[in-house]
Amino acid sequence: MFTTFFLMITLTAWSQTEISGSVKKENGEPIPFANVLIENTYDGTTADESGKFKFQTEEKDSVTILVRALGFYERRLSMIAKGRSISIEVSLREQVNELSAVTISAGAFVASDESRRTVFRAVDIATTAGATADIAGALNTLPGTQKVGESGRLFVRGGEGNETRTFIDGMVVLDAYSPSGPNAPSRGRFLPFMFKGTSFSTGGYSAEFGQALSSALVLDSKDNSELTRTDIGLLSVGADVTHTQAWKSGSAAAKVQYTDIRPYIDAVEQNIDWKKAPVSIQGIAAFRQKVGKTGMLKLFGNFNESDFSLYNHDIDGQREKQLYRLNNKYEYINASYKSVLNQNWIVKGGFSYTGTRNDNTLDNVSYNEAEHGTHSKLVFEGSITDRVELKAGAEAIARIYSFKSDADNAFDETIGAAFVEADLYASNNFVTRAGLRSEFNSLNGDATLDPRLSFAYKTGSSSQVSFAYGTFTQSVKNEWLRYNTELASEKAQHFILNYQRTSDRKTFRVESYYKIYDDLIKFNNGPDPSFNNGGYGYARGLEFFWRDSESIKNTDYWLSYSFLDTKRNYLNFDESLTPVFSSAHNFSAVGKYFIREINSQLGVTYSFASGRPFNNPNLARMNAGRTPAYHDLSFNWSYLPKPYLIVYLSCTNLTGRDNIFGYEYSDNRNESGVFNSRAIRQPAPRFIFIGIFITLSKEKSVNQLPTL
Repeated sequence: MFTTFFLMITLTAWSQTEISGSVKKENGEPIPFANVLIENTYDGTTADESGKFKFQTEEKDSVTILVRALGFYERRLSMIAKGRSISIEVSLREQVNELSAVTISAGAFVASDESRRTVFRAVDIATTAGATADIAGALNTLPGTQKVGESGRLFVRGGEGNETRTFIDGMVVLDAYSPSGPNAPSRGRFLPFMFKGTSFSTGGYSAEFGQALSSALVLDSKDNSELTRTDIGLLSVGADVTHTQAWKSGSAAAKVQYTDIRPYIDAVEQNIDWKKAPVSIQGIAAFRQKVGKTGMLKLFGNFNESDFSLYNHDIDGQREKQLYRLNNKYEYINASYKSVLNQNWIVKGGFSYTGTRNDNTLDNVSYNEAEHGTHSKLVFEGSITDRVELKAGAEAIARIYSFKSDADNAFDETIGAAFVEADLYASNNFVTRAGLRSEFNSLNGDATLDPRLSFAYKTGSSSQVSFAYGTFTQSVKNEWLRYNTELASEKAQHFILNYQRTSDRKTFRVESYYKIYDDLIKFNNGPDPSFNNGGYGYARGLEFFWRDSESIKNTDYWLSYSFLDTKRNYLNFDESLTPVFSSAHNFSAVGKYFIREINSQLGVTYSFASGRPFNNPNLARMNAGRTPAYHDLSFNWSYLPKPYLIVYLSCTNLTGRDNIFGYEYSDNRNESGVFNSRAIRQPAPRFIFIGIFITLSKEKSVNQLPTL
């Protein structure tokens, strides 16, 4: 009997199959704790921390082994179990997860998709002290930007203000800034509360966006409003009223704003001799409607008329003056549509129109400038495989420009473009973005081909390195193109290296870059300027950014520093020189603190920029002058006495520092053989703004704080 029992055990052992092996990634690294089992049975096991496994089964003949691990694609292996030992090595392919996959960060501050790590949001723009709810003003606290106080525009990494292009829902804005007087800063025409996301790329941006040498500011407008409400603003410089009507599948909103800065000018001493201070009336309308199950139609319009007049005083004699008048009419219309085609593909498209007209008068001499432009675009985005995402599209930008004075200058320009861009995920840790943009300019016959290439590698759970390269093309500024329509487009190449570390409430970035400029505009001083594309230049620098909303209770702050080294031989320069808008060092410190006990948010911003060069004709070398350093300390306060009521106060340049941005010089020497000069200063020592904002709605806790 003992012999029979022993024989049964032996036969049972021989009838079992032992399956062992290891589970690894495609690169050979072990995958710990993977599940290995035989399909439709209870036989199986879990791999250990080194990816190794071993189990036995009594199954015979053909079996299917399933291998599963979190974050990897399941794998099936078929084999025959014959009561023997089987050793297998299984490699699993990593799944690309949209939430955990690495993203391109070189050159970009993105805050549009809340599922990704965000750096800068629309609410940050609205609540940054010193920005006075101006998008460009807030972005000027980020690294890569320059403090050009007499302009107010975005000057990025050695580029001029026109080298930054603004897009709304992917559609171009041909004139994104309001008019201003000589050496007075302008403001952006669009308010930050319109947008749910902001992408500010200081270089290396997507092939979808063209006609920008240095930077792309991409604004993503809000979708449906879910609440019917009326907002009223009583301002120290005017008033506004907005009504939003919401329904189940859409919403519509309209705003009227009247701005008159005469009360401010009467209260604060000015460095500008205004005859009539700026007055403007603005109307904004927005319509949102869901179409079908997946479509969204957005319509937006911005209409503005403003005018002012001032006296320009002669540098050699203040009593000699000229009266300058400006009347500006502006219209911007944007229509965009987005829909899901199927599980993998979406389509989006749009149309925009920009119309602007400036009627200028200097004493009794009038000249008029007008530009009308349209932009149409169609884009397809989708996934070819789980590791390849593709974007492809085509667009056309058409402009009609005219300048009428003693001699009329006008031109028509149409730019047709096509682009394709692919994101290739080798894994969750490594992505490559390759793009190509082609353009044809009807005005000068230029055909260009601009490659874009970026890499990003995840070095840890919250850190990554990125590299970006791209070539960029932009039409010449209107003020030069109207004299010579055959001028070729200007060009730039970007090389960017970036390291970024982020957590939910902390961000650290360091970035270096190198830019090469070609085909910049050159001309000679004299009656025959002879415009040509013989200019060139470079810009290089190093930037740091730190943001922390965790370490100090109820406090959010960020610090940014930029170093810039740039030179150009363009315009009427006689050699390679640093442009007058460039400062080597820029620093910003922004802090926001919420005091719950008194329902208040306090904001402070300090900005510094080292001296900028300027041309002093009394010196032998061009651009040899240097302005004093720029300092600005600004403050704002939002107080909520009631949930639906806000009292808002802001003040720029609290210390009243006399910041100087350069000097203007007389055309003729004085009796001592010297050219007289006059400093270019801020329009006023400080700008003070007070507002009371009231929201009327069924939800009494809703207010306008996120939009201020």
